[in-house]
Amino acid sequence: MSGFWRLMLFGKGPREAASPGRDLRIDVIRGLILLVIFVNHMPGNIVSAAMPHNYGFSDAADVFVLLAGISAAFAYGRLIDQRGLFVGSLKVGARIWTLYIAHLALFVLVCGIVATAVVRTQNALYVEAINIQPFFSDTPAAIVNALGLIYQPYYLDVLPLYIVLLAAFPLIYVTARTSPLAALAISVAIWQGATHLGLNLPNHPGEGGWFFNPFAWQLLFTLGVVIGRLGLVGASMPKLRLLDIAAGAVLLFAAMVKLSSGNPFGIAFMNDWIDSLQIGTDKTNLAWPRVVHLAALSWLVLRFVRPDAAMLSGLAGRRLAALGRHSLEVFCAGIVLAIAGQIILAETSFTLWVQLLVTLGGITILLGLGTFLSWYKTLTARAASAPREQAATV
Repeated sequence: MSGFWRLMLFGKGPREAASPGRDLRIDVIRGLILLVIFVNHMPGNIVSAAMPHNYGFSDAADVFVLLAGISAAFAYGRLIDQRGLFVGSLKVGARIWTLYIAHLALFVLVCGIVATAVVRTQNALYVEAINIQPFFSDTPAAIVNALGLIYQPYYLDVLPLYIVLLAAFPLIYVTARTSPLAALAISVAIWQGATHLGLNLPNHPGEGGWFFNPFAWQLLFTLGVVIGRLGLVGASMPKLRLLDIAAGAVLLFAAMVKLSSGNPFGIAFMNDWIDSLQIGTDKTNLAWPRVVHLAALSWLVLRFVRPDAAMLSGLAGRRLAALGRHSLEVFCAGIVLAIAGQIILAETSFTLWVQLLVTLGGITILLGLGTFLSWYKTLTARAASAPREQAATV
């Protein structure tokens, strides 16, 4: 049995964990995904036609959750290995609190932006477009439900999902440390059980559940945790040419289906299935095609994009990495800019040059924010280390 599969079956003890440096692939890909999410959150924008979801079954949200699991393993898994589950869980709890406050602040800000737009334009449809009419029709109940994360306006459902998944991280990581395959098997069982039983968390008002069903989406998060855990212990990807070919075939098949207006294969019994894939797979409960597509994409990236690849450290890579390292701030800013952009596009009748200007302007602002936050973090780190250096010199 090879070392990789031995790790998958039995894991590795905390004392055997390695201490890898920061993986640029995570920061660069996450930075790119944040820009894609910003563009996708402006429906009707011509630039969104070039976004990845038009060429495959998974989209930016799937990648974002997978990267969240990988990042959590690197950030908190190493801490659990070194200082124990209790200390690691405290650190996770602190991050959850930060995410919770950010979500509530974003909720209030979005409500304020939409309310301002309604007053200025006298167009009440903006309230329905973002699904914040409950906030204005029954404000006390909406606030209580928002505090409990069971009222989520459109575009404000990612952070609640991340909060729930991160709360489950210590248990997921300990399981993955014991046996990554067991962690994945349990995760698949929860996913399929929730799908068949209709299990979801409530989203008031109404009878619907969370748009991102956490019982389903935990699968991608768990997969990310397993990948991160394998990275922590220094596991190298096995060279399996057949799996490389299969993963490439999955991506090619998805692209052909999504880019075709009909059945590109001309096989009659596939017509209904192809039609369902073209219309769109179940995102709430994480349909199988999404998982298979993301798994194929992840395999190829891990196999053929090295952590020290030149494109990751170039100018574009550095700018994207700056976004990825400050994902919470950039994500929140992107939501605000996207909602403001929606309003601007609607008020200008989706004029082409306005679409391009709003998209380019938003991307520029987000890139500038990432660059500024990286510079500010470096500046404060130097200021904090200066007194220690002076004391050492004395």
